Amino acid sequence: MTSKRVLPSIKVKSNSSSLMSFSEYEYLPLAFVDIETTGSHFERDRITEVGIKSLVDDRVEIWESLINPQTFIPQNIQSLTGIRPQMVSNQPPFEGLATEIARELEGKIFVAHNARFDYGFLKASFKRVGIDFKPKVLCTVKLSRLLFPEQTRHNLDTIISVHDLKISSRHRALGDADLLLQFWRVCEAKLGREALLKAVNQLIGNASLPPNIDKALVDSIPEGPGCYIFYGENRVPLYIGKSISLRSRVMGHFQGALTQRKEMKLSMQIRDIDWIETSGELGALILESRLIKERMPSLNIKLRRSKDLCAWQLDSDEQGVLTPRLVGHRELNPGVQENLYGLFYSKREANSYLKAIAKKYRLCEALLGLEKRIEAKPCFGYQVKQCGGACIGESSIELHNLQLKTALELFQVQVWPYPGPIAIKEAGHMHVVDRWRYLGTAINEEELYELADSGESEFDLDIYKILKKALARGFKSQVVPLRLRDPA
Repeated sequence: MTSKRVLPSIKVKSNSSSLMSFSEYEYLPLAFVDIETTGSHFERDRITEVGIKSLVDDRVEIWESLINPQTFIPQNIQSLTGIRPQMVSNQPPFEGLATEIARELEGKIFVAHNARFDYGFLKASFKRVGIDFKPKVLCTVKLSRLLFPEQTRHNLDTIISVHDLKISSRHRALGDADLLLQFWRVCEAKLGREALLKAVNQLIGNASLPPNIDKALVDSIPEGPGCYIFYGENRVPLYIGKSISLRSRVMGHFQGALTQRKEMKLSMQIRDIDWIETSGELGALILESRLIKERMPSLNIKLRRSKDLCAWQLDSDEQGVLTPRLVGHRELNPGVQENLYGLFYSKREANSYLKAIAKKYRLCEALLGLEKRIEAKPCFGYQVKQCGGACIGESSIELHNLQLKTALELFQVQVWPYPGPIAIKEAGHMHVVDRWRYLGTAINEEELYELADSGESEFDLDIYKILKKALARGFKSQVVPLRLRDPA
């Protein structure tokens, strides 16, 4: 059952302010909101309780209701909140209360602790019933960080302890909403109305920023190309990305956190941001690949190093049958060797690929060396109608060879097409490359030839793919061949 009550509140006296007149502040409508849910995924999980304490004019208004989530409430959530299935079974679902909740929040600043969570859940829930929910949002984590920077933590339990807030019902929606109202009044009492209003004005304009990130830091991120690094607690790398417009891309993560669970999870963990500018998109792509391998951020797809690569090479036997032979990393020299196909991280991956093309093109696994070949005997694939019959002469060896080469052609490792190292020009910088190995980026002639003369560099499969695509497109016209300098 929903309930709404009105309690008396202390009248806020008016004073002048350059930011907003305090007569306006006196009637500033604030909705202190907390929700309880069945989990943290706002597309899959559902709300079980909403509590709202609104500060409107000179009074406090209270709205609260249990909500039937119409889904299972996990045992750990039941233990935390005390909300049991039998308590919500006869309560209305969210769609039955959506209009009433929206009306209750309309025209008010939405105040919540780690506001992304509560706002994200409510926004997704409103969206499912066709209501567009876009209030101004004030996060009390950000407010605490701004007003009390000496505190090491700003979670709700810390705020309760530091400011001696009175707990009525922890981990219940209305009880936690009341704590936020108490915190508001503590801020007002300790710092004064003018300082509090100034902080609100500052934060309301940056509602999309994570609670632990300051606007000044984001404002200092350039709009040019480069890579950005998100850090969690203790400067542990969380995520590395690249963009041709760094600040816009970083802000895109934060804005996406309002509607996407993955971005919300990332946003809640971020404690700091670094960035490295590059000359352009190509430089950013190369740097991103290298940084991810070096720093192993927890939320990136793990990119593997290329030390143990292998590839297929086609050999012809005495009968003219082309047979793939696996070339291991000790013999492998990509960019130099001809007749290389694939590049795989393991023998198992290479064999899986060969089996896949055998099945797709009805090639003979015996002729491919994937099973034992017995002269004049059909392979297993022929018996299950997955082989064209080259093993017993029903299909010609020439046709089998042609089908195999055609299947492998798309995966042929390109031989380095230049006689030596090259520089790829990008916005005044020069990326130095030799045999698909990235040697570095130069900004002057001295650096250019130092890199070109530097010798061997490890082949990296991801960078090979980046460079191959770049040289097949617009960067082909930006290539400058380099001559190695004669030793002094």
